[in-house]
Amino acid sequence: MERALPGLRLGWTTSEKEDLISLPHRDEWVASNKAGGGFPFLCNDDDAHLVTISGWENPNGLAADGAPHFEIHAQLPFDAAGIAAAADVLAAIGEGARAYWGHATPFNATVEISRQTVDPVRKPGVPPRGLPALRFPNYIRSPEIPRRLGWLNYWSAAAARAIGFPDPAHDAELLSRSRCTATGGWVVQLTEAPLDLDDSTHLDALKRAYERFPEIGGRAAP
Repeated sequence: MERALPGLRLGWTTSEKEDLISLPHRDEWVASNKAGGGFPFLCNDDDAHLVTISGWENPNGLAADGAPHFEIHAQLPFDAAGIAAAADVLAAIGEGARAYWGHATPFNATVEISRQTVDPVRKPGVPPRGLPALRFPNYIRSPEIPRRLGWLNYWSAAAARAIGFPDPAHDAELLSRSRCTATGGWVVQLTEAPLDLDDSTHLDALKRAYERFPEIGGRAAP
């Protein structure tokens, strides 16, 4: 992440009272403070341009097999520099963690996209803005299949194969905003500007992408 964002130093953490704590020997501190298969919260020291990262093991599965998985969550400032670096940061995290998939999405759009996941018993409701309903992981046939879409999407080579990307006959528009990673994965950008679902063109782009990839979110027929 630091290599992807020049000048970034994730050399701090916070106390329980959210006081900033400097970590002059960060790597050693991280190694000695791992808990539950994860790594502790790290950040820079610039509240005006806050960058954070943390990771933990989630005991719930990404798919029907139910195997635990490791999650990494990062935050970038929503400014010109953060937006410009987002694709590189997402690729760096995805490749470095050997992730199946991931996404980078503005907060407001993330909240609405999270509301797409519904279930008659576990989470009744109707997805917002006419977006398709997504299913819980136990309905998804393999962990390589993404649970949802976002503005910037990281798909490993295995994830891309699982959803059928790229298909030059159908993906010309997406390929114009995509790049292949060193390991054969992809970073796929849905819209030129950060995803804003109040913009009808962005909403339409998201709907088209869900239509193109019915495997995402466990929507494809068995």
